[in-house]
Formats: sequence, C-alpha cells, structure tokens
Amino acid sequence: MDELDSAIVHHLQADGRLSNRALAEKLGIAPSTCLERTRLLHKRGIIQGYRAQVSLRALNRSVQAMVFTQVRPLRRDVVADFERSVTRLPEVVSVYTMAGSDDFLVHVTAQDIDHLHAFLLDQFTNRREIVGFRTSIIYQHLTNPVLDPLPPATEHL
Repeated sequence: MDELDSAIVHHLQADGRLSNRALAEKLGIAPSTCLERTRLLHKRGIIQGYRAQVSLRALNRSVQAMVFTQVRPLRRDVVADFERSVTRLPEVVSVYTMAGSDDFLVHVTAQDIDHLHAFLLDQFTNRREIVGFRTSIIYQHLTNPVLDPLPPATEHL
C-alpha cells in the first residue's frame, strides 16, 4: 500500500459512510481516481467490507465475557468442530484460536449474569471435548477504530 491507499483506508475506517466525492475531496484527488483506488483496495482484500457498529446494550446484550477454553484431544477434526459449533451460538461475538495454555478465547454476550451462567452450563460444561474453561467478565470494551499500517519489521541481530 502506498500513502494514498493508506489515507483512503484511514478515512474509511473513521467513517465508512463517506461518499466517494467527500473522500476524494479530503484527499485532494479526483473522484475517479479515488473510486478506482478504493475498488482496487476491495479487490486486493485490504478493505473487506463495511459494517454498522451497534450498541450491545440496545440488542439486550449488556453483559460481556471472555471464556478461556481448553479442548482435548487437540486434533484437527475436534478443533474444527468446536470452532464451527461455537461460532453458530447467538451469544458468541468472536472466537480466537490461540497458542499457550488455552486453546480458544471466546467473546460472549448475555442479557445478564443469570443468562451468562446458564449459557456456560448449557454450552460449555456439556461438551465432552472441553476439558476446562474459565470466564472473565468484561467491564468495558474499548477498541481502536482506525488502524494504520505498521512499519516493516527490522531484522534483529
């Protein structure tokens, strides 16, 4: 990505609803150039889509938690089945496959603590491949909505 690509990505992360004309104006380029560059960013998979950021509380999901999960045996079919089934659960926001003492980190939401407790009992304690899990309640979820490219890694001597 060159500087113009980075600037396009930066502005669209900050406001994905910017019109092509407004984006071109911010960048000081012709709308046709802006449109072509944005299309190429999509084609290259750099821009993967646009989403509405919705309040979890408005969706009756005021409790969030991270569930650190261990599964056994660590076979490809067991891991794939766990990933597939867990991502289909309505309470699950995202699933991270990890290295270390935990195999997965599952971000979940619930209406309240009772719903979270019932979800964990129903969906985590009843699965044979789950040998252990622990849950951490999230008090606050902050994100960095605009990510710029990092400089290339340098060789370490």
